[in-house]
Amino acid sequence: MRLSVVATLYRSAPYVDEFCRRASEQCRRLAGDDHEIVLVNDGSPDDSLDRAIAAMRRDPHVAVIDLSRNFGHHKAMMAGLAESRGELVFLVDSDLEEEPEWLSTFAEQMDEQRCDVVYGVQSQRKGGWFERWSGGLFYRVFHVLTGQRIPANMVTGRLMTRAYVDALLLHEERESDIGGLWHITGFDQRPCVVRKHSTSETTYTLRRKLSLFVNSITSFSSAPLVAMFWLGAVVAALAAAVGAWTVASWLATEEPVSGWASLVLSVWFLGGLNLACVGLAGVYVGKVFLEVKRRPNWIVKARHRSNG
Repeated sequence: MRLSVVATLYRSAPYVDEFCRRASEQCRRLAGDDHEIVLVNDGSPDDSLDRAIAAMRRDPHVAVIDLSRNFGHHKAMMAGLAESRGELVFLVDSDLEEEPEWLSTFAEQMDEQRCDVVYGVQSQRKGGWFERWSGGLFYRVFHVLTGQRIPANMVTGRLMTRAYVDALLLHEERESDIGGLWHITGFDQRPCVVRKHSTSETTYTLRRKLSLFVNSITSFSSAPLVAMFWLGAVVAALAAAVGAWTVASWLATEEPVSGWASLVLSVWFLGGLNLACVGLAGVYVGKVFLEVKRRPNWIVKARHRSNG
């Protein structure tokens, strides 16, 4: 098969029909009838699945992969890539914030530059000032702690060769960040500046973003563990210095150094520092715990494909 379009569904019911229509138009321009549109239902609570199956009945090129529950956006995307069969695979969100028409633009750039991946990047991150500021901070911190320079403001939309997709699917970790996986897989990847629309309320709350940040850093770097060692060494050195000063003052004045407030504050500080370090180590231990159980990243409940 020449071309696959992969998209995930979660609260996507208002967009399924238009997405399929526009994606189908682009596919026919590039690949004729030799294409498929793979829609992955990630446990959507609305009628996204029913609408997707109805689209499949109208268009035999549409395939619907129904996951057994909600596994999360990143794992649902990987499930769709695993189900795709095209020599070229176009991954894009189904909520129309990312245009299906990017496919033609990306294909032209791929032909011109002879690369393996063309991915979309926003010239300016959409959203308010806090979202733009926090997004920029994430990329800077990620680069400092992991050494991996992920392109800032990249989006889901990307056109990939089969060789790249197969290499990407070799990553089987249970807890990871797909943006980092896209980058470390390698191959020749080229950016294309795009404009992302705002069609719906984001499902990424502040809590989910913070969780994603911690997960991303701990999945690609052990730098926080090294930082814990050096932090402990610095605190121990400071404690030794303060202890030496206290003893010297007592010997010089023959009076004990007073200050219960400083003692209590020191205990609180060291107690909080210990809890933070133990908690950070616990994040890594938890990741090891999840990995060694080897649970599947996703479970397919049903595959709906046209008999044609």
